[in-house]
Amino acid sequence: MSLKNQWLSDLKILDLSRLLPGPFCTLILSDMGAEVLKIEDPKGGDYARYFPPMLAGQSVSGFFAGLNRDKRSMTLNLKTPEGIEIMRQLAMDADILVESFRPGVMARLGLGHPELCALNKRLIYCSISGYGQDGPMSQRAGHDLNYMARSGLLQQNGTGELPSMPGFQVADIAGGTLYAAIGILGALHKRHRTGQGSYLDISMTDGALSLHLPLHAATAAGQPPQRGQEMLNGGLPCYNIYKTRDQEHLAVAALEPKFWTAFVQVIGAPELVTDGMNSGAAGRETYQKVAAILAQKTRAEWVEIFAAVDVCVEPVLSPAEALQDALFDARQRFFEITGTPQRRTPLTPLERDHASAPELGAHTDEILYELKLGARIEEFRAAGII
Repeated sequence: MSLKNQWLSDLKILDLSRLLPGPFCTLILSDMGAEVLKIEDPKGGDYARYFPPMLAGQSVSGFFAGLNRDKRSMTLNLKTPEGIEIMRQLAMDADILVESFRPGVMARLGLGHPELCALNKRLIYCSISGYGQDGPMSQRAGHDLNYMARSGLLQQNGTGELPSMPGFQVADIAGGTLYAAIGILGALHKRHRTGQGSYLDISMTDGALSLHLPLHAATAAGQPPQRGQEMLNGGLPCYNIYKTRDQEHLAVAALEPKFWTAFVQVIGAPELVTDGMNSGAAGRETYQKVAAILAQKTRAEWVEIFAAVDVCVEPVLSPAEALQDALFDARQRFFEITGTPQRRTPLTPLERDHASAPELGAHTDEILYELKLGARIEEFRAAGII
C-alpha cells in the first residue's frame, strides 16, 4: 500500500485515551495520515507504557510500542488551571479529540464537549467508555471481560459447561476501537457537508452487544442460541477445530457442500459426505470419526495435503508462528522501527517512514513553542504543569 492512502494527512488529533481502545483507534487514523498528539499525565503517563513484557533494553512495553508508533507525546497536568488553559488552546486547532476517562471527568475539568465545541465548532469529540456516557451503569468500572459478559457475548464462548475466556479483547477492539474510528470518519463526512463537528458516545458494551446481531435474530425467532451447539460455535462437524497427532490443531470450515465433499474425499472418508451438517448426537458421532482420522497425522502433514485443495482448512497458528508465516511475509505485514518488531494494520502504508512510540513527554517543548509558550517551559516544568 502506498502513500495514496494518506487521506487524513491534514487532520490533527488530540488523544487523551489510555490502554487499548482509544490508542488503537488513533493508530488506525494515524495510518491514514492523521497527526496524533498523545496528552499524558506528567506522573507516569499512559500506564500501558509499563505493561510487561518490556522491550529489551528499553523502558517501554511492547504493548505500548505497537499501539503508539507515529505519534507525539506531550505531558500536561489537567488538574491545574494552566494545564486546562493549554488544553483549551490545543483544542482550538484540533480536528478530533479522543478520550476515555470515566463519564463526567472531562466536564468537571471544563473540557467537556460543550465547552470545547464553543471554542471550535468543527471539533469532533469522541468519548469511549465501558457502559456509555449516560444510563444506570455509566459510572461503573469495568474491563473487556465485563463488557463481553454484560453484552451476552461471553456466554457464547466455548463448548463446555463454563464459558471460556476470550483469546483477545473483543469488546475493547471491535466494540470500542473500530466503532470509534468508523464514527469519526462518518463525523468527518458530516463536517465536510455542514462545517459542524460532532459528539460521539462510544460504549464498548453497546458495541459488543451489536456484534451478535445474528444471535439476537435467532432469539427473536424463538430459538435462543446454545453455547457450542450452533452452526458457527462448535455444533457441527463441518465447522470445527480438530487435534492432530502432534497435539496441534486444524480449523475446518467446510460449510458449503462442495467444500465438505472435497474434504471427506481428501481424508479418505467419502461415506461421511452427507454428514457434515449433522447436529446433536449425530453431529458428535461424525465429529469423533473425523477427529480419529485427523489425529493420525501431524499438523504439518495435513497442511501439505490440503495445500493444493480448496476445502477451507487451515492450521491453528500461535502468534509466534504467525510472525513466521509465508502469507504475512508476502503481504509485508511485519516491519521494524529501530529494531523493534511492528505489525501493520490493513491501512498501514508500506512506503512511509515510521517513528517509534514516543518517550513520555518527548514533544512537550516542541508543542509549547508551537503555541507561542516556549518562554514559559521552565516555569511550567517547575510547577508540575508539564
